[in-house]
Amino acid sequence: MGIYLNPGNDLFYSTVTYSEIYVDKTMLISFTNKCLFGENKEICVSRPRRFGKSMAENMLTAYYSKGCDSRELFSKFQIAQTPDFEKHLNRYNVIHIDIQQFVSKYLVIKDMVARLTKELLFDVKMEMPDVTLFDETDLVRTLKDIFSQKREKFIFIIDEWDSIFRVHRDNAAAQKEYLDFLRDLLKGQPYVALAYMTGILPIKKYGEHSALNMFKEYSMTNQKRLAEFTGFTEQEVRQLCEHYHMSFEKTKQWYDGYNINGISIYNPKSVAEAMSEQIFDSYWTQTETYEALKMYIVRNENGLRDKIIRMIAGEHISINTKTFQNDMCTFETADDILTLLVHLGYLTYDFDTKTAWIPNKEVRQEFLNSIQGQEFQTVNNAIHRSDKLLQLLTLAQNAEKVAKMLQEVHSDNCSVIQYNDENSLACVLSLAYYSSQDSYAIYRELQGGEGFADLVFVPRTGNHNPAMIVELKWNQTTGIALEQIKGRNYIRCLKDYHGKVLFVGVNYDKKSKKHTCQFEMVKV
Repeated sequence: MGIYLNPGNDLFYSTVTYSEIYVDKTMLISFTNKCLFGENKEICVSRPRRFGKSMAENMLTAYYSKGCDSRELFSKFQIAQTPDFEKHLNRYNVIHIDIQQFVSKYLVIKDMVARLTKELLFDVKMEMPDVTLFDETDLVRTLKDIFSQKREKFIFIIDEWDSIFRVHRDNAAAQKEYLDFLRDLLKGQPYVALAYMTGILPIKKYGEHSALNMFKEYSMTNQKRLAEFTGFTEQEVRQLCEHYHMSFEKTKQWYDGYNINGISIYNPKSVAEAMSEQIFDSYWTQTETYEALKMYIVRNENGLRDKIIRMIAGEHISINTKTFQNDMCTFETADDILTLLVHLGYLTYDFDTKTAWIPNKEVRQEFLNSIQGQEFQTVNNAIHRSDKLLQLLTLAQNAEKVAKMLQEVHSDNCSVIQYNDENSLACVLSLAYYSSQDSYAIYRELQGGEGFADLVFVPRTGNHNPAMIVELKWNQTTGIALEQIKGRNYIRCLKDYHGKVLFVGVNYDKKSKKHTCQFEMVKV
């Protein structure tokens, strides 16, 4: 048993034995078992920090490594019930390395690669002294000699594979050298049974140096079959909430929102911390300062600032993820930065609709922390006034003052919100009523009756204020808006709600550039 070759199961054992919360993700092993030896044996999984990448690698190491006996360790988990559990358990030579540990020690990548090669060769020769080697300094040839003489394949598990692209983000020569090392080690080699790499970024491609194009990628823009392993699923979170007597509704509000191929995924770091500490707070975002987000969103390539404001207002923004160069410095368009924010976990992305948005309350607060500068002053003004708009004006049905405040939000942000339809008006409303997200679940285009209500505010648990249905009009009247709410029976969208409902009609007149507002209270 070496440090990197055939390590023990200590790290995974510590996780499942001493962690207060462990969620069973062992069925990932069933997936990798199906990939062994085949055309899809090279796997690269990218997801944000603290989303369980290292835990998964420690689990795979504990399962495959010949350096330990993990039968009892896995016996209580789902994987133990599968037909191929025994077939692959602790049967392989596993090389498990964390690239970050080497990057942090060496400024010169050539020196880092040389040291990594030397350490791996030491482990290999200690573990297999009976193999005759052609060149004891050549790692690739040594692994070929082992396979040739012993017919034993290797499983490579590489953590933080992309750390070079984050630490040496502007050093293309160093990145190329590193990619060449991985290509020579893994591509087309007969001794590779499985290569499983994880990082934050997808694989960087440099023309002919699409060196790792044999890898099948699973990223935050498309996790494919690995969606359920990206974080905690809704069922897993419900079970945790029941066990720890925590509100599922609040947990969903704070930490849900990652749409991974149609599966609702929760931030695992934050959910686990909230359950343990018995309080809802920002946990994942505390692992990195808000400046890490701010350095990207203060840029304004191709209207990035405007798109950020619309997302803060709750909009889903169409983005093209294909132009992203899979690094942290090459940004040609606003979409490139937005795609990076998806990979970093600050946005989520729907593969089918090709749209991105801010996933939950925790991340939304980080955006607010990051827009305190002069560039976003008008947005901050609208947000700071939003408490007054809801409590003192709307719920008091003060139509004139509500219309006046909406006009102020529009005027302050007119460079962002270009009026031409009800969708733009919805952006104004969302920004103006920003703080109401704490007390209401807000839905856009919610189906009910004979159509879709523009905006629906459903009171959260403990909020005894009325629900609200808002209909938006452009160059019409507020009366027409209210009649549409009633005539199309939009109130049916509140099928599980009982209590007062405030109908709100809002109209924007393009010629006069004025907003008008009208209310009507009903009870269901």
